[in-house]
Amino acid sequence: MKRYYKKGMWAIAAAVVLGASACTKNFELYNTDNTGISPDDLKGDFNDVRSFLVQAQRSVINFSNGGDPNSYQVQQNLNADCYSGYFMSPTNFAGGQNNLSYSLITGWNEEPFKVAYLNLMSNVNRLRQNGIDKDYPAVWAVAQIVQITGMSRVTDIYGPIPYSKAGSDKNNIAYDSQEDVYKRFFLELDSAGTNLRNQINGVNQPLPFSFANSDLVYDGDFTKWLQFANSLRLRLAMHIVKVAPELAKQEAEKALNPANGGVITGNAGNMLVKTTGTGISNPLVFIATNWADIRAGASIISYMNGYQDPRIGKYFDKSTDTKFSERYQGIRIGSTVDKPEYVTYSNLNVSGPNPSFTLRTPVQLMTAAEVYFLRAEAALRGFANAGGTAQALYEQGVNISMAQWGVNAGSYLTDNTSKPAAFVDPKNSAANAPAPSDITVRWDDAATEATKMERIITQKWIAMFPEGQEAWTEFRRTGYPKLFPVVNNFSGGVINSTTQIRRLPFALNEYNTNRAEVEKAITLLKGPDNGATRLWWDVQ
Repeated sequence: MKRYYKKGMWAIAAAVVLGASACTKNFELYNTDNTGISPDDLKGDFNDVRSFLVQAQRSVINFSNGGDPNSYQVQQNLNADCYSGYFMSPTNFAGGQNNLSYSLITGWNEEPFKVAYLNLMSNVNRLRQNGIDKDYPAVWAVAQIVQITGMSRVTDIYGPIPYSKAGSDKNNIAYDSQEDVYKRFFLELDSAGTNLRNQINGVNQPLPFSFANSDLVYDGDFTKWLQFANSLRLRLAMHIVKVAPELAKQEAEKALNPANGGVITGNAGNMLVKTTGTGISNPLVFIATNWADIRAGASIISYMNGYQDPRIGKYFDKSTDTKFSERYQGIRIGSTVDKPEYVTYSNLNVSGPNPSFTLRTPVQLMTAAEVYFLRAEAALRGFANAGGTAQALYEQGVNISMAQWGVNAGSYLTDNTSKPAAFVDPKNSAANAPAPSDITVRWDDAATEATKMERIITQKWIAMFPEGQEAWTEFRRTGYPKLFPVVNNFSGGVINSTTQIRRLPFALNEYNTNRAEVEKAITLLKGPDNGATRLWWDVQ
């Protein structure tokens, strides 16, 4: 993390030097290339398409600058990855007074916002300025889908965000309510879906270049992009199912309607951003190995140990501590930690003859397993087009996740006795805690709706690893899985340890440069700008 303060604040410093007024405006200024290569120079061989679209894809989880662990660490790793129950840092940042103990650090909290506008939206905006939306509508559709993928994560961190007016030349950029942002996402997915279907069906002219060179996910396969777009629509629809049930049902059924192109059904359709290229690496793996700044979280270890989950050895290495070296050992969020002691706890599986994670591991954003669990929830809620019963889709979700990780499910789905385990920290008894839940794995059709939902979301959460942003969103919108609360809560009474953190505060740079609009955004938020205020879709 020290590296972040030494070199990772370059973008904020540059904004000051340039006299920039806010991240959300002056895209031309932010996107100025100081290499001397003009936009016209890039147009040869359609390099302008490749350059901007590749950078956008690498910015959803930020590794846009040659593998950018500095940025990713505070964009996601030291918030959502840990709030989701997946991870905890063994490093005692700021003497333990940091985001992981709810003492929210301003400089950390604005990184997701900065990345969204300087890295993601700016590159998509350049594609529009170059006329891609009119000349190559299917390529523009992919750019839209990438933008929605990234910006949905940003609104799910902060709530209201600048979206409909982002990139305008106005002095003050207005924020949209989260409800309006979501509705705009659905409209943009309508447009993208139409353009992709037209390309697939031969309505649009064939592209005069190889799109595969610009596609870090599906190697130019527009059919797979369409299936991902529908799967993304389904994800967003389920996010809002409590606050806008009719709209959620409408959008979920549209996503699931086979006439619209289908959803991801196999692991070949997983949304994985490749880390190809000189200097490009998976930032999570870099942080876990090169910096040793992240380790397994107590919650996921509790569930996987208790269930004797065969994926645990694919996700994590066993502890290297000489006193308990043959066990999977996590760290509870908010613990008082000391790196030399806690760095011996379970890491990502990065060692041995067949490591699951290397610096070249693609960055995971959505899997077929997640989509099956989304469909299981849709079936449980009685939505049309789910394609099976809640039980059948739940079991398919588990099985396809096991296949993704190359393990045999064995008797996992028929186990109705194993439960999450209690947590014991051999080096900090103050962190010990009873099991967070007594939910079992085997489906029980006679169970209550709440129990069925907990079962679906718990297995979905295990299967989505290591993608902590969506896992944190699922926890907030459903209450599942049940996670260990922070050991130390240094929020000064602002954030309830039982309810847990619900969002990050708005960026300080926005207060400094766009204050009037931020203050309006707080009225849209309908609560104070702190970590306890619930988002629009986050209703009890």
